[in-house]
Amino acid sequence: MKKTITFLLFGLLLVSCKQSISDKDITKINGYWEIEKVILKDGNKKDYKVNETIDFFEMKDKKGFRQKVMPQFDGTYLTNNIKENITLSSKGGDYFINYSTKYGKWKEEILEIKDSVLVLKNNDNLEYHYKRQIPFSLK
Repeated sequence: MKKTITFLLFGLLLVSCKQSISDKDITKINGYWEIEKVILKDGNKKDYKVNETIDFFEMKDKKGFRQKVMPQFDGTYLTNNIKENITLSSKGGDYFINYSTKYGKWKEEILEIKDSVLVLKNNDNLEYHYKRQIPFSLK
């Protein structure tokens, strides 16, 4: 019985630790984000040490786009000009990014968003942990 109560209390603690997200926080999504790691369904993680591409988000009034870009040594970014249209929605205090392309539609829940941290969870229960990309240049 003690183990059951301890387990329930631990689970409640984990659930209550989720960041409360506001409309003001959502503006932090704008900019360049680099995947740091992915937490898989089974709890294992995949670390990303070097990324050839990063995600650029631009959102205004809950609408915008996400685009894959490639940082260059001179501080610029290359892109293939393919943009995924995004809209923001909320339900019960949870925020979602809804993606739309001519190939499909999907959504990701925003679990955490801070100035330098972004965590998204997709429908397959994969958690994508991003860090704010810091521009560099060899100029």
